[in-house]
Amino acid sequence: MQNNNKILVLSGPTGSGESTITRKLISKYPVFQRLVTATTRPMRSGEQDKIDYYYFSKEEFQKMIAGGLILEYSYIENRDTYYGTYKPDFEKKMQAGYVIANTDYVGTLYYKENFKAVTIFIKPKSIDVLNARLKGRNPEMTEIELLKRLENAKKEIEKEEQYYDTTVINKDGELEEAIIEVEKILKKEGFVF
Repeated sequence: MQNNNKILVLSGPTGSGESTITRKLISKYPVFQRLVTATTRPMRSGEQDKIDYYYFSKEEFQKMIAGGLILEYSYIENRDTYYGTYKPDFEKKMQAGYVIANTDYVGTLYYKENFKAVTIFIKPKSIDVLNARLKGRNPEMTEIELLKRLENAKKEIEKEEQYYDTTVINKDGELEEAIIEVEKILKKEGFVF
């Protein structure tokens, strides 16, 4: 049975590996394209506008919400930052093939309700593993920022995992196994590569 909605949501707390799994799936199956999230957070070193994120000021983002150009969004209060789906990017990617969205639970619910998306929550084996990944990925991160991210990750796992169709644990050193598990889910759901 072929899946007509064409949307896969891969989400998880920061450092869980959802971005890496997304990149690997796109590399292996070019029919997939990643939705580029719109945000008001500052661009980091090495990032590119329209590739990593669509970067907007808070005022621009709020105007686009009012104008219907942001389909769904979340405001992260402790970072004073918006994240959401930029409608022009969404429409363009939907025309081209399957779409992978890396959203929070608000976006996940939006895609499930409006497009019957297949939703997978990616999580690390433990918070200790996540701690090591975050330190390794960004050694300049302050202890306060690290603790804030770990606290956010714990909350996401506790409160948001329940909104997804299934969970895949991305164990350290077993990324390929996690990707294979995601592929099995997609085939079972009718995605045709």
